[in-house]
Amino acid sequence: MTASTHSLPGGPAWLKAEERRLVGFAAGAAVSDGFGWLDAKGGVEPDRPTETWITARMTHVFSLAHLRGDPGAAELADHGLAALSGPLYDVELGGWFDEVPEGGDAAAIRERSQVGGGTALPHKSAYPHAFVVLAASSAVLAARPGARELLDRALTVFDERFWEEEAACVRESWDADWTVAEPYRGANSAMHWVEALLAAADATGDLRWTRRALAIAERLVHGVAAAHDWRLPEHFTPDWQPIPDYNLDQPDHPFRPFGSTTGHLLEWARLLLHLELALERVGEAAPAWLRTDAEQLFANAVRRGWQVDGAEGFAYTLDWQDKPVVRQRMHWVVAEATMAAWTLARRTGDPAYTEHYDRWWSYADRFHVDREHGSWRHELDPANQPSGSVWAGKPDVYHAYQATLLPQVGFAPSIAAALPAADNDGGVA
Repeated sequence: MTASTHSLPGGPAWLKAEERRLVGFAAGAAVSDGFGWLDAKGGVEPDRPTETWITARMTHVFSLAHLRGDPGAAELADHGLAALSGPLYDVELGGWFDEVPEGGDAAAIRERSQVGGGTALPHKSAYPHAFVVLAASSAVLAARPGARELLDRALTVFDERFWEEEAACVRESWDADWTVAEPYRGANSAMHWVEALLAAADATGDLRWTRRALAIAERLVHGVAAAHDWRLPEHFTPDWQPIPDYNLDQPDHPFRPFGSTTGHLLEWARLLLHLELALERVGEAAPAWLRTDAEQLFANAVRRGWQVDGAEGFAYTLDWQDKPVVRQRMHWVVAEATMAAWTLARRTGDPAYTEHYDRWWSYADRFHVDREHGSWRHELDPANQPSGSVWAGKPDVYHAYQATLLPQVGFAPSIAAALPAADNDGGVA
């Protein structure tokens, strides 16, 4: 990398300093029942419930930070594991609620609902469950107590409730009692299951999870995205037929926006290369399309999404004619862009990817990195000024932290697997 020879954004000294800064900011998210939603200045927003996806992503980050030797990270990882084994977990029926139930006692809420009173329990969705697996996998590699039990439990839930063998893909969500499945399928949660399953394979040595990750990628990228000229419809019927107008009336939805989401194309490009490496390392034949599709996704995401409206940055979403719909710039998109560029440069040797890497780290440093209040500004308006219309505050550091870590630790099927193993006493060997 060009920046690797000095301390410019994206270079080793800059990345290390930013890594430490992000971990310090994230530590402020700890609350009694997990990790809370942080506001723009790093305080926990008191009116928001503790959510599984944030708690799991922070647990993953602190597991990685422990493997990096950060003081106090082990205790924070253990705090997250306790929350994922406690208030967020459904002891009675298994699986993880989307958030801590109001009042905290799921059994009491169920009992009241049976007699027609009280509030309903939160749903159980594929997206947060993927991050439970990711967090538990990283915690296993970090040798945290209870992590393997949590991972085994989470993979059983995935196998029994979310994996659809006939479709070779992922069911989206259930009600709290596993009785009614949502009549919707989504590419976002499926993409994060690819990341989670690669991590699970690294933590368990079970190739089954790698093969399932490959099946998901083949359906959604080599199948759907390739058939749509490298635009990826993300919303589907239960039999996996695209719904191109989904959320047309709510195009800025933070998890299910209308149109093509440029950041996900970049994220998919990187994950395909992690998948290629995972197969190579176990002696499996990696399909040639993993590399070529990654290059196509990246090229089309950059051509269509970067500076599409004349200003620096990636527009959040485009319509099916590549016109910007939601023009806000999200921090996670540029984070994923730097990782995709770094990974493609590493795998192909093409210097054009290095130029993108340097350009996007410079952009992130100028606009997203918040030197005053910490972390990254999660959302900018089309003029690259702080905004919060889609993402208020700074909920977590997962994307930014991984972006600072990947170029430092090297390429592996999962980021945790690229780090030195932790010994049984909790230190890094």
